[in-house]
Amino acid sequence: MKILKHLALVGAFTFSLLNVCGQQTFAKSENITIDGDHGKLVGVLQTPDQQKNYPLVIIMHGFTANMENAPLTTLANALEKDGIASLRFDFNGHGKSEGRFQDMTVPNEIEDAKKVYDYAVKLPGVTSVSLAGHSQGGVVASMTAGILGTQKIKSLALMAPAAVLREDAIRGILFGKQYDVSNLPEAVDIFNGLKLGANYVRTAQTLPIYETASQYQGPALMVHGTQDTIVPYTYSLRYQRIYFNGELKLIPGEDHGFSKDTAGAVKLVADFFHKQLK
Repeated sequence: MKILKHLALVGAFTFSLLNVCGQQTFAKSENITIDGDHGKLVGVLQTPDQQKNYPLVIIMHGFTANMENAPLTTLANALEKDGIASLRFDFNGHGKSEGRFQDMTVPNEIEDAKKVYDYAVKLPGVTSVSLAGHSQGGVVASMTAGILGTQKIKSLALMAPAAVLREDAIRGILFGKQYDVSNLPEAVDIFNGLKLGANYVRTAQTLPIYETASQYQGPALMVHGTQDTIVPYTYSLRYQRIYFNGELKLIPGEDHGFSKDTAGAVKLVADFFHKQLK
């Protein structure tokens, strides 16, 4: 992965004209860097500019993705229009952040998420912190919420959370490729020159996804497509069973990336956060 030079902490400001409750207002987008588990993490903080105080949602991308993927940027913009701030970022070894993809594991992404939470909760004007995640980012968000606890995380939204990753690691399957789990190579070739490190597989095989996630018992939403062939929606059904205050929205015919109706899927998540935070 190409490593960008350290950005100034205060970042660069970008303003966009939005319509909030029928009134025009300028929203603020700020590039930031945060010390992560494997180097600097690059992120974008979006805040409703004319509000002194606001809730904030940390948004986490999936495996091999980055913070500029459509569901994440669409969600950030929808939240901003509703007076809710967001902080999305690239995990280590992804996008603009430092670190090698080969060294990435779910546990070190959880450490990244915890460091981003520590940064977010100290921002002036932030009244609460919620988490959202897509695919592997959904697993990381759910486990981070469980580790930090219900008192620290206001609400949680998971989009096609990839809890299947543990079973895939046990079976030795990744993107249709088979590998020998009893004799793991140093790295597994996946696609476009990316190599998955053996430590990712080893840690994933014993990852206590639902056990850790269940330690969070605040408001939770799962959104999943019924035609998701990468992560079957049954994994979200299991999330629904562990959350006393959780709800599941299944989208008929939708795929893993919510490519058929991104706006519709994002609206479900944005409406959930509006209900919990406004």
